[in-house]
Amino acid sequence: METRVDQLQVQAAINQLSEFLIEQQQSDGTWRFCFENGTIIDAYMIILLRAVRYPDESIIRQLHQRIVNEQHQDGYWALYQDEENGNLAATIDNVLALLFSGYSQAEDEHIQRSKQYILTHGGITNTKGLLSKTILAITGQIPWPDSISSIPLQFMLLPSFSPINLFDFSGYSRVHLIPMLIMAKHSFHIQSPVQLHDLIVESANRHIDDHWTAEFHQMLDSIEAGRSRLIGSALHEIAQEKAEQFMLDRIEEDGTLYSYASCTILMVFSLLALGYDAQHPRIVKAVEGLLAMRGRSSNGDITIQNSPSTIWDTALISYALQQANVPMDHPAIRRANAYLLTQQQHKKGDWSIHNAHAAPGGWGFSETNTINPDLDDTTAALRAIYPASQLDNAYRVSTNLGLDWVLSMQNKDGGWPAFEKSVDNKMLTWLALDGAKAAAIDPSTADLTGRTLEYLGNYTTLDRQSPHIRRGVKWLLNNQEADGSWYGKWGICYLYGTWAALTGLMAVGLPANDKAVQKAAHWLLSIQNEDGGWGESCDSDRLMRYTPLHSSTPSQTAWALDALIAVNDKPTSAINKGIERLIAFHAEQSWQTVYPTGAGLPGNFYVHYHSYRYIYSLLALSHYERKFK
Repeated sequence: METRVDQLQVQAAINQLSEFLIEQQQSDGTWRFCFENGTIIDAYMIILLRAVRYPDESIIRQLHQRIVNEQHQDGYWALYQDEENGNLAATIDNVLALLFSGYSQAEDEHIQRSKQYILTHGGITNTKGLLSKTILAITGQIPWPDSISSIPLQFMLLPSFSPINLFDFSGYSRVHLIPMLIMAKHSFHIQSPVQLHDLIVESANRHIDDHWTAEFHQMLDSIEAGRSRLIGSALHEIAQEKAEQFMLDRIEEDGTLYSYASCTILMVFSLLALGYDAQHPRIVKAVEGLLAMRGRSSNGDITIQNSPSTIWDTALISYALQQANVPMDHPAIRRANAYLLTQQQHKKGDWSIHNAHAAPGGWGFSETNTINPDLDDTTAALRAIYPASQLDNAYRVSTNLGLDWVLSMQNKDGGWPAFEKSVDNKMLTWLALDGAKAAAIDPSTADLTGRTLEYLGNYTTLDRQSPHIRRGVKWLLNNQEADGSWYGKWGICYLYGTWAALTGLMAVGLPANDKAVQKAAHWLLSIQNEDGGWGESCDSDRLMRYTPLHSSTPSQTAWALDALIAVNDKPTSAINKGIERLIAFHAEQSWQTVYPTGAGLPGNFYVHYHSYRYIYSLLALSHYERKFK
């Protein structure tokens, strides 16, 4: 029989991680680890600051240096370390931003290397990135992409019974699309000191939009059919006013749109397109909100986070510490949970359009987010405050509200979405927009469904016969991949989805010898690395198939281990080898320990959560220690 890893060694690692995390807690009860998302927001921020004539040169200089420091010696920028031959869109964005900053010049050697890379890869018109095309249009480098300008702004006015309407789009895509439509309607561009016309390759001087699919034309026809039913001579003006008001109604207290940096930057440009002065209070407040999102990259450089992960990190860390047997009356846990209690949302947001009868009760990702809760943050917060809810009425009320909201958000197909239910109109994936399949809709996913089931199974009185649980289990079993894995949308990727699905299925009582469980466990064992760990490339997210990283990462190793621990009654040699590798990571600093394992938009946006290596390592080690004493 396989023996377990030395208990003193495991407990020492648990103690070390717990002590480190407790030391990192802020006085307000939060943990504020960086949500690092590459250089994309830094690049757009430089261009925005120059456009509004922001007076503080130090932040522009620091963002410039951060981008320079991330450049590959071959001239390109990559979204992740093993992205072969770099990323064209990121390289175009960064060259444009470096030149906009004024701290790099066209003749500089590092710019020349980048330009050569861009020309070799088809020039600036060959980029597939929608945000990249938008920034190129805003700065006057290319015309507005047809895939945006072809969508009439009157789309804003289509009623709910139209084949397609505004709220068929996911919340994330809506808040990006609307400022784009406003700008495209005005053919807006700023006065640009930078011209990249030398990076237009004649043979590639066409937009990828020119090769629209028949499905995209069908989608445009559906929009036009709805528009043709609208009457009146002032539709353009009415639609523009509604688009503007849509944004203004969703500005958070810190001045940002929906608490995201990317759409806030687009909003500021769209307000300029609408005639706002650069010093208008709304624009000034938005810029201040963006600058407040500063964090430190893995290299110690200043970077702008797309949305600080404060609530997410605080909920996960409070829960992980409690799993590590830190008592709930410990000051760190009390402070964290008191903070979480204040962050529960008690007003309706866009999620209620498709879920009108549900009472509010969810949590958002960042503390500036007060109208856009999500299932992941909600179940994370509910896990953290569960022990307190058994003793304190305020937490009990909060837990009941949160549970009711979670149950109300289940999709008709039995799975759970991230933000809004019933936002799964497949027609929107026909958009000729890069990433439309991932961003345009908010369907049920294995990671959200698995983690919701894990919460319901371990922290509520619902049993396997509950309709909510039965339907969730059925959705997962129906969406398992042929090799036994599950695809996870918000992490990389098949490891992430399989971990969430397996731990969820086990929590609601599916037996370990179930065929689907065993198939998933065998898949995990088949991809374990020689060093005992696990690692999956971000290429998986882009290619939609498991792609090995050929190295191990801490968070992915922890996910695989946590799933295998949930399935096995006794430690196995594979689990023990993984635990030893996980412990060894504590002393390491390498590209593997900062590899982005968070996903946002396939092929465009990946996240290195600075907290993940600590949170998920602590959880896996604690679950190992609890189960295999």
